[in-house]
Amino acid sequence: MSHGFSALRTHLAQFIVGQSALVDRLLIGLLTGGHLLVEGLPGLAKTTAVKALAEGVHARFKRIQFTPDLLPTDLLGNEIYHPETRTFSFQPGPLFNEIILADEINRAPAKVQSALLEAMAERQVTVAGESRPLPELFLVMATQNPLEQSGTYPLPEAQLDRFMLHVALDYPSRQDEYDILARTLSGTLGGKAVSESQLTVPQVLAARKSVQSVHCDPALQRWVVDVVASTRQPEAAASGLSGLAGMVLVGASPRGALAWVQAARALAWLDERDFISPDDLLTLAGDALRHRIIMSPKALVAGVTRDHVIQQICTHLPPP
Repeated sequence: MSHGFSALRTHLAQFIVGQSALVDRLLIGLLTGGHLLVEGLPGLAKTTAVKALAEGVHARFKRIQFTPDLLPTDLLGNEIYHPETRTFSFQPGPLFNEIILADEINRAPAKVQSALLEAMAERQVTVAGESRPLPELFLVMATQNPLEQSGTYPLPEAQLDRFMLHVALDYPSRQDEYDILARTLSGTLGGKAVSESQLTVPQVLAARKSVQSVHCDPALQRWVVDVVASTRQPEAAASGLSGLAGMVLVGASPRGALAWVQAARALAWLDERDFISPDDLLTLAGDALRHRIIMSPKALVAGVTRDHVIQQICTHLPPP
């Protein structure tokens, strides 16, 4: 890991306490260009984390609050007519920034979600029939609240698959909560912190190229494919998985395997290694695969979760 990213970690630690997994995933997204879906209850530093990340890399940042009355043009921008010259000019929307926080993404209707999907997948938007490229560093971190689902629009599977990682946040430990309270009262958490990070957008883009040189052993590649294929019909993968028969409707796609390995590359690079270890892949298995699996009604009744399926597969099909 370069000195610039070490300083970025130090910068993020000034704002975030007890969410080391979220910090790692944000850095992975930054190093791979992969988008993140973060699910957690209010007050777990989701917004604070991505704002601190943008500040640490000196990138243009925009927070978009998704609501039921949001329109696609509120994201993309619009053509503005000038009657004095009888001409149109394009007014860019908030998606033309480098780091985007899509807050409570499941509260926006399908048209808005679809507009964001094109931006995430193609890194461009289409307005008035003309395609316009987005910044080279374009990272979307979307959040959703697992509670208060009334009046929301669940993300379709096609859009979920566009996220590299689905990060599920839990409450911090008791000690971390104490540290948050103590540092907030003393004024040493967040607001008054001075960033020591000198990392810039061009340096991030250069780091992305070096991440691509991290080696993944062919044996690990085969294991990744085996695990991803096993999510589609786990009972056929190993005798110990017979209890999962009928629990999964749809498993992970090949995009899941690609995202998993790309994320593991970034994690190895952050650990100053030029090769992926089995532990890198095991650490990221849930985040890379959980949003790509659809459970059956039988699983919902039995209380079998996507994380349980992934954990069981990785246990009965251990990495080489």
